[in-house]
Amino acid sequence: MNFPKRVAPFKRPTLTTLAAALGLALLSNGAHAEGRISIAQQFGIGYLILDVVQQQKLIEKHGKEQGLDIKVDWNSISGATAMNEALLAGALDVVSAGVPPMLTIWDRTKGKQNVKAIASLGSMPNYLLSNNPNVKTLNDFTEKDRIAVPAAGVGFQSRTLQIETAKLFGNDNFKKFDNISVSLPHPDATSALIAGGSEISAHFSSPPFQYQELENPKVHKVLSSYDVLGGQATFNVLYTTQKFHDDNPKTYKAFYDALAEAEKIIKADKPAAAKTYIDVEKSKLPLPLVEKIVSDPEIDFTVVPQRTFIYAEKLHELGVLKNKADSWKDFFFEEAHGGAGS
Repeated sequence: MNFPKRVAPFKRPTLTTLAAALGLALLSNGAHAEGRISIAQQFGIGYLILDVVQQQKLIEKHGKEQGLDIKVDWNSISGATAMNEALLAGALDVVSAGVPPMLTIWDRTKGKQNVKAIASLGSMPNYLLSNNPNVKTLNDFTEKDRIAVPAAGVGFQSRTLQIETAKLFGNDNFKKFDNISVSLPHPDATSALIAGGSEISAHFSSPPFQYQELENPKVHKVLSSYDVLGGQATFNVLYTTQKFHDDNPKTYKAFYDALAEAEKIIKADKPAAAKTYIDVEKSKLPLPLVEKIVSDPEIDFTVVPQRTFIYAEKLHELGVLKNKADSWKDFFFEEAHGGAGS
């Protein structure tokens, strides 16, 4: 497929590849004393809380309050699979991804590394968009359509689509749209949908890309992840192993407190938070667009998990998860249990 130039690529000042991260793990045996934390995030406005934490050195600040000088290593890795491999190899302490990929590694490491979520990075809708005027609902997709998603069959967008598909067509058919789904990074999918003329006729998008796509009059919304989940719901989460959580209580507390403070900073001054995103991500997006996204009433930059248990229930029901969670607290560490999570 030939696509036009990417729309608004995202770059970070420090980009650590999975190979480099794994090499570091081999040198250090994945172990270090308390007072050090390595964090990896992906790209996009969904990681604004981490951008604020990084820019304002909030982990270091909260560490000093406990008499601890914390060294923070910031890394960027694209894709949940690479994140999970680096986490389990001991190359990274904390990684980030959508709720379904986190639940997958929680499920697979239960009774072993016991990976659990630390906190939400915020609730934001993901839109299934199309440039095909004949596609108004999921029922309108045909074999000629192609839906672009970051990770076909397994990522946040695909799992969300599978849950909605199961509602409409029955649990036995929850993978109905997997055969017309194509793995494509958000920037490339955005360019393809806006330009038209390629086999990509739909994109299960995310902020900020969906805002750019909807500026094109030929692009329309078919479905929102909020429609599937019944309201405001967590998009991305941070997670780590039981070992890191238990072996580094002061560092973990400083990190969690930093996240909570970043939430307050964003809500107190959203224009300033938008500027932080531009600066830290080195984004080429216009500041007014980022301000619009940060101020969107559908979006809540909060560390409190929202509607994550719906994924756990439905994915277990569909056979994707082997282990059954009794509540959202089963897959979040106890520091997150104090809020009104779900």
